[in-house]
Amino acid sequence: MSELINRPEYLEQLVQSRDVDLVKIVTGIRRCGKSSLLDLFHQYLTEDHVPEANIIHMNLESLRYRDLTDYLAFYDYVSARIPETGKTYLIFDELQAVEHWEKAVESFRIDFDVDIYITGSNAYLLSTEFSTLLSGRYVEIRMLPLSFKEFLDFHRFGAEEMIEEKFQKYLKFGGMPILREYGFHEARSNQALEGIYSTVVLRDILQRNPQAEQNMLQKIVLFLCSNIGSITSPNSIGNVLSDEGDIKRERGKNVAGKTVDKYISMLRSAFVFYSVGRYDVKGKQLLKTLGKNYIIDMGFRNMLLGYRDADRGHILENIVFLELIRRDYRVSIGKVGGTEVDFVAERPDDKIYIQVTETMQSPETRERELRPLRMIRDNYEKIVLSMDKSYINSYDGIRALNLIDWLLDLPRRR
Repeated sequence: MSELINRPEYLEQLVQSRDVDLVKIVTGIRRCGKSSLLDLFHQYLTEDHVPEANIIHMNLESLRYRDLTDYLAFYDYVSARIPETGKTYLIFDELQAVEHWEKAVESFRIDFDVDIYITGSNAYLLSTEFSTLLSGRYVEIRMLPLSFKEFLDFHRFGAEEMIEEKFQKYLKFGGMPILREYGFHEARSNQALEGIYSTVVLRDILQRNPQAEQNMLQKIVLFLCSNIGSITSPNSIGNVLSDEGDIKRERGKNVAGKTVDKYISMLRSAFVFYSVGRYDVKGKQLLKTLGKNYIIDMGFRNMLLGYRDADRGHILENIVFLELIRRDYRVSIGKVGGTEVDFVAERPDDKIYIQVTETMQSPETRERELRPLRMIRDNYEKIVLSMDKSYINSYDGIRALNLIDWLLDLPRRR
């Protein structure tokens, strides 16, 4: 086994949930580190003197378990290995390979003294049948690729490299843990990302959606990658693809919009994109139309489109969105009158409004970024994040922070 690099944020969540009577489900895009997290948890249990016989750890995508494709065979195989004494920890990696796995999991809970941990690479794992069967009896831990803080721990850098240069590499290569093996070699890194992306498309999307066309899926992915941080709707994307002849128009029917909507939903289920709705700050309600889509990792976008420095504003916006998700915020786009706030981020005990921009140096940009925040009359924190290193850290109570400083100042998880 290669050296395991700790991801304490996630391991701590598993440790805190240990022996709680809930199924722990770790979800996230392929190769973002879910299997390594389960290995780390296995190691933690061993160090805590849990006997190896009381840890059943299986990766269901291994050919060793090729006959366990349905829940009955899976149940019989595991049951025969559960010791009669002591609590047993069941750790199942990529469980979506077993059909109706949820029936077996529920039965383990009922029949044995067990604590169950699962990973899966698509949201179908939490599909309606499962949610119905295990309603209220599971906790989902959403795993993302490396944060910038983790990226600094994972990779090796030259002694002379400044933090800004390291951040530039993060924007370019992204946070997939596997890239550590390639030492920022661009061609090798792109090959690795291409391999992961192809597996996600073929196994987590096309295999599950036989009616989907690979060519159409690719066009929608490229469109979304090119329009990160831009307000779009399935209809507007459908219109563009119709104009280019990719989707046939039918008079009086919005076929294009519905088709695009289905494909975006597939991409969300495979954790490739997040869709974010708009929130009317003054009317205090979510709006049904228009939103933005953010990609799970910048490396994929750059592999698909090539790295374009001209898009830095939108790239930075995507990085901030993912960091807010990591920090347990529920995120929406804010509408304030005729203007927009990049993010309204909420937790049960907290709300912040955030604008993201490359720089606030010019008076025009400064006014554009501050204006929507000034229009919000409540007392929650308002922040502008930029790459500036300015001694001015507040404009009429609106905080101006350096983006890198903000990324590295992770507050403790509540």
